[in-house]
Amino acid sequence: MLRRTFVAGAAAAVAVPHLQAQNLPAGPVRIIVGFAPGGGTDILARVIGQKLADMWKTQVIVENKAGASGTIAADYVAKQPADGTTLLMAHINSQAITPALVKLNYNPETDFQPIVLVGVTPNLLICNEQQPAKTVKDLVELCQKNPGKVSFGSAGTGSAQHLALEMFMLAAKVKAIHVPYKGSGPMLTDLIGGQIQYSFDTMTAATPHVKSGKAIPIAQTRPQRAKAYPNVPTMAESGFPGFEATTWYGLVGPGRMPVAMAKRMNEDINKVLLMPDVMERLEASGAEEGGGSTEKFGQFMKAEQAKWAKVIKDGGVKADT
Repeated sequence: MLRRTFVAGAAAAVAVPHLQAQNLPAGPVRIIVGFAPGGGTDILARVIGQKLADMWKTQVIVENKAGASGTIAADYVAKQPADGTTLLMAHINSQAITPALVKLNYNPETDFQPIVLVGVTPNLLICNEQQPAKTVKDLVELCQKNPGKVSFGSAGTGSAQHLALEMFMLAAKVKAIHVPYKGSGPMLTDLIGGQIQYSFDTMTAATPHVKSGKAIPIAQTRPQRAKAYPNVPTMAESGFPGFEATTWYGLVGPGRMPVAMAKRMNEDINKVLLMPDVMERLEASGAEEGGGSTEKFGQFMKAEQAKWAKVIKDGGVKADT
């Protein structure tokens, strides 16, 4: 478990009564991340956590509880006191995909209070420099010639990367090897090192490695190209019309968290998302469409749950693949 604390001045203790009056938690706030450090969820949680520490004049601690595609962290937060001191950096994996794959100890619809959508990003189909196939067409041919031998890493079984791979195998009618990790951070280390070959990783996590030249972008997985990647074709442009596999992030609290507190936090996080330096970080990561009301985020999550449940059912996807 990695803990990192953002301290905004020595006046935190003095500010407690003021915070309580404003429907904010009375002490330090923890943002729980369900993946290892260095992944997209972790990166965005730290950007927002630092700004909220400054704004709330208290500590905001980002804490990593990696494993099981983010569901360990989600299960933990669902059972925490609903006083606003423990939040989850919610993720498509823990809130929409894995619940349709396996039986969990939490209900994604009732055990969390939506706060705000932080952003929706494409996944990037990437490889390391050593790979000969650096276009979608060549990759399909490589998989056809080597069935069940080309390796794709993910942030865990049932993760957004895993489901993007499943969609690709169904659409291209090929078989590949799925290699799950405890997050994008360790997966990217192995991809760059050559232990695995490809990944449909989150644009947020992949971007620093693409910029350094250690990861090669092949395609992106939203219908339109992200502003940050104007020269990388979409999967639709690469011969797979209708192919869309996104990753999204947002903040939620435990289900019994007061709605008034969630709305108060929502106001502040919407302000954070409009800060020029935060907007620059989000855009560079391909994260779009963040912000809006607590209700909007709740409706968005329900729609995502229905969408991925159908994909999993139609594709016959199993948790152990």
